[in-house]
Amino acid sequence: MDVRRPDMVTSQTIMDITQLILDDHHEQRRLFAILEEIDRTDAARLAAVWARLSAFLEVHAEAEEELFYPELLRLGKGTGGKHTPVDETKDAIHDHNEIRDAVGAVAAHEVGSNSWYDAVARANEANSDHMGEEEREGLTDFRRHVGLVQRHDLAVAFAAFEAVHITGVKAVDKDPDEYVAEHQ
Repeated sequence: MDVRRPDMVTSQTIMDITQLILDDHHEQRRLFAILEEIDRTDAARLAAVWARLSAFLEVHAEAEEELFYPELLRLGKGTGGKHTPVDETKDAIHDHNEIRDAVGAVAAHEVGSNSWYDAVARANEANSDHMGEEEREGLTDFRRHVGLVQRHDLAVAFAAFEAVHITGVKAVDKDPDEYVAEHQ
C-alpha cells in the first residue's frame, strides 16, 4: 500500500526514518558478512570494504545523534513500560561510543591478520548488540508514537545527512548524560 502525505505531490512516496535506519542496519550486517567472505590474504579488498563500513558506521551514528535521538527524546514515550526515551537515548549514545572505540581499535592491527579479524569481530558484536536494542526499543517507540509525516521529514533529513557525509565524519565519543541534557 502506498501512503501519501496530504501536502505532497501525489507521485512522491512517503519515507520513514525508522525504515531508513533499519535499511542501514541491513547494509551494516551485509558489509560485515562481506568481510568474512574475502580471502584473508587480499588485504586491498579487506581494507576497502572495512574503510567503507567503518565510515558508514560513524556517519550512521552521527546522523542518529543529530536527527533521530533528539526527536525520540521529544516525542517518544518509551516501550513496554520498561524504557523511557531518556533510557533508550542514553543507552544508544553509550553503545555508539563502544562502536566508535571498537572501530578505532581495528586500525592498530595489520589488515587480514588474526588480531585484525578479532578487532573487526569486536566491532561487529558491539554494533550488533546496539542494533538489536535499537530495533526493539527506540525504533519501536518512534513508530508507535510519532506520526508518519514527522517520520517522513526526518527520513529526508537523515538521507541528506548521510549523503553529505558519505566519506565519513570525525569519530567523537559523547557523554550520554550530557547528550540527553543538551537535547531535552
